[in-house]
Amino acid sequence: MIRWINALFILCLSQSAVAVDIQPDTLYPQVQLDTSMGKIVVELDRTRAPITVDNFLTYVVKGHYDNTLFHRVIPDFVVQGGGLDLKQEEKPYADPIVNESGNGLSNTFGTIAMARDNDPHSATSQFYFNVGDNERLDPSSRRWGYAVFGEVTEGEEVLAAMAGVATEHNTKLDWPDFPIEDIILEKATLLPRK
Repeated sequence: MIRWINALFILCLSQSAVAVDIQPDTLYPQVQLDTSMGKIVVELDRTRAPITVDNFLTYVVKGHYDNTLFHRVIPDFVVQGGGLDLKQEEKPYADPIVNESGNGLSNTFGTIAMARDNDPHSATSQFYFNVGDNERLDPSSRRWGYAVFGEVTEGEEVLAAMAGVATEHNTKLDWPDFPIEDIILEKATLLPRK
C-alpha cells in the first residue's frame, strides 16, 4: 500500500512539473519579446483566438522561443520567427492546431499571426508580425486565411527596424528573405496579470 501511495505521489509531482501556467483566465494576456534589436510587447486576444493564444503561450512559458531567429523578413509584408535555433536548425514543435483565421481579426500592420504551410491547419510554433496591411492573408469565402491572435502594444519602432534589415538567400536552408545579420529573439516572457 505504501508503494502505491508513493507511486501516486511521484506521478502527481511529475504531472505538476509538466503543467504550465498560461493564465487561462486572462482574456488579453501580454507577452514581452526581448530581441537583439529591442523590446516588443504584444497583447493577445483569447476572446477571438483561444486555441491559438493557448498554443503560443505554451511555447512562451516552456522557453521554446528563447534564443531563436527571426528567419524571414520581407519589407512592407512580414517579419517571421519562432522555429529556428541560433544554428539555423528547426526546433522540435508540438502538434499543429486548428486554424482560427475566421475570428474577425485582420492581418493589418502591427498584428501577430500564425505562420503555416499550405495545409490550413498546419500552424505549430512559427509566428509572424504584419509590417504592412496584408488583408490578402485574411480568409475569404473560398480559402482559409492566416490566424491573427494579437497586436503589438509597444515596440512598433523595433518592428519597423526589423522590417528594414538587409536579407539574402540562405544557402544552408535554401530559403529567401533571410536576414544577413541575425535578429535574435533572446527571451519571450508572459507578463504578470494586470
